[in-house]
Amino acid sequence: MKIVRLLSVDDHAMTAMGYKYILEGAEFDGFQVKVDTVNTFEGAIEKIDFSQRSLPYDILLLDISLFPTHSNDTRSGEDLGIYAREKVPASKIVFMSSFSDSYRINSLFKTVDPDGYMVKSEIDEKSLCAMVRTVLERPPYYTASALSAIRKKMANDFDLVDETDKKILHYISTGTRTKDIGPIISVAPTTVESRKRQLKQLFGIEHGNDIELIEEARKRGFI
Repeated sequence: MKIVRLLSVDDHAMTAMGYKYILEGAEFDGFQVKVDTVNTFEGAIEKIDFSQRSLPYDILLLDISLFPTHSNDTRSGEDLGIYAREKVPASKIVFMSSFSDSYRINSLFKTVDPDGYMVKSEIDEKSLCAMVRTVLERPPYYTASALSAIRKKMANDFDLVDETDKKILHYISTGTRTKDIGPIISVAPTTVESRKRQLKQLFGIEHGNDIELIEEARKRGFI
């Protein structure tokens, strides 16, 4: 039977062992889960490095807070996620954290772009098993609070795109040259250029061209 390998990184050993106990005891169609656990940042780096040289983990479960609150060490699971993306890009990354605020979660999506996020207060046997299945087959997977935070951020992003922005996007999509858009919508050409830059930043393609801008706008329903 196929073995799906997971690494659980959590500074609370009992939490990591809990995930291991549940997932290794669960029944999955066509595969069996094996979970390695580690409780320190340095230990996680060693595990990730070793997996790069041997057999990468299928899924990395990363806690965000890996040091006591009184520690001066600012490294976190986010840093591990960034490191893992570079070293073992084939491994899926799922954050398992008590943080459920919109800002924190969406910050992780900018730096790591994880394949899932689970708020610890919402984790149980059913959701853990569902996470593994979803992340392996059709990521991403989010618990309810994480999904709510993501939707809140998306709603805020929509609010930042006004009617003038939408007109600019429309005319760009029709092939109208940037210098000709200003007179059509009664704004200065410099305003069109400035708003294009802002839209690219908003869509996460700061250095993208107009074609990429239109592609992202279509994905988000602005065209």
